[in-house]
Amino acid sequence: MLDDLGTLIIIAQQTCGRIVVGLLALSCAGCIITPGSGPLATDVRTASEGLEPAALPYALVKLTPEVVEVLGRYTPRLSSAFADRAPTKAFRFGIGDTVSITIFESAAGGLFTSDAGVRAGNFVTVPNQAVDDKGYIAVPYAGTLRALGRTPSEIRDDIVDRLKGRALEPQVVVAVAEQNTSLVSVLGDVRAAGRFRASPAPERIIDAIARAGGPITHGYDIWVSLERKGLRASVPFGALMYEPSNNIYVLPNDVIYLYSQPQTFVAFGASGLQGQFKFDAWRISLAEAVGKQGGMNDGLADPSSVFLYRGETREVAKQLGVDCTPFKGPIIPIIYLINFRDPSGYFLAQTFEMRNKDVIYTSNSAAVETTKFLNFLRTIMATVNDPIIYATNAYALKAATAGTGSTTIITTPQPITTTPITTTPQPVIGAAAP
Repeated sequence: MLDDLGTLIIIAQQTCGRIVVGLLALSCAGCIITPGSGPLATDVRTASEGLEPAALPYALVKLTPEVVEVLGRYTPRLSSAFADRAPTKAFRFGIGDTVSITIFESAAGGLFTSDAGVRAGNFVTVPNQAVDDKGYIAVPYAGTLRALGRTPSEIRDDIVDRLKGRALEPQVVVAVAEQNTSLVSVLGDVRAAGRFRASPAPERIIDAIARAGGPITHGYDIWVSLERKGLRASVPFGALMYEPSNNIYVLPNDVIYLYSQPQTFVAFGASGLQGQFKFDAWRISLAEAVGKQGGMNDGLADPSSVFLYRGETREVAKQLGVDCTPFKGPIIPIIYLINFRDPSGYFLAQTFEMRNKDVIYTSNSAAVETTKFLNFLRTIMATVNDPIIYATNAYALKAATAGTGSTTIITTPQPITTTPITTTPQPVIGAAAP
């Protein structure tokens, strides 16, 4: 009975050894069986090279001075979003605008004044009229003339030409009685939202916001959105103040909308802190963002494998040298690789501008993953070894109870001996003697 128990112990140890070898084989094959907060650096690189299929294709771009320069050129700006940045031109009438017309003659007794000179100054004021749905207005003795898309001076010259042969040296004054089309709308988080007449003098976005009373708050979370001719672009309010190129001229029918939206980024992996963080400024750099997340965990992080996740337009991706043929849609998923083990990487991080909803992931060091796997193996070994210890104790107890006088258990396997094979032929039974 005792011999059988010893045999079982030896078999259990051999089985344990096989399990360890199998687990090591799994680890060498790249199977990740230990817990982690995200992908390893090798996983990110492998999937980007197409060696392993990814749920969503992406491009891996190493952060270099050239990449920072390209991104700087394509930073969202109102000046680059809208090609038409010229000042407001002369007012032109639209459908619904009210026109005021006054006609003067050089002497009494003309077409519009009597001989008695009842009206001082020899002029007549035509009743105000709105531009009709076809774009025309009517003037006595001048007929119907087009007003849509024309300036007051153009309408004036047309009326004078039509009255020259009928009135006494006619002079005409054309003015805007009521402006209903060339308006600028300022909405959202302003003190007095509304529609305002486009000023004949050049007016910029900040001027239009000032006419609406200014923003209700003066924080860095205020965004300004400009919609013009079906195109819309947004920038932080601070970008209007500190980058004058964004403070472009306002054009008739522009819509300016102010809204509050805190800019945030998310940090995962081996960072000092994990979670969502606010910019607390109208813009921050990557270096500042890493500082906000508490830097990198000295005991976990791989400084050479910090990744920033962001979607870039197809145009920007091409400028970065990305092959966009495998991707569909206007937005290309890009992962930027930042090497903070390189001392110059911190200079690049200072010039790399963060954007709203960016994701920063810091990968674990390879040594950390190895340590976790070894701890996992230690747990497996302890789990398998516990029954062996219990069986050994039971074997020793039973031996002591039987009075064998020895409680030492030798589990070292016996050496295997081999008997040499002789090649001397054996005599054949029944053969004749020589």
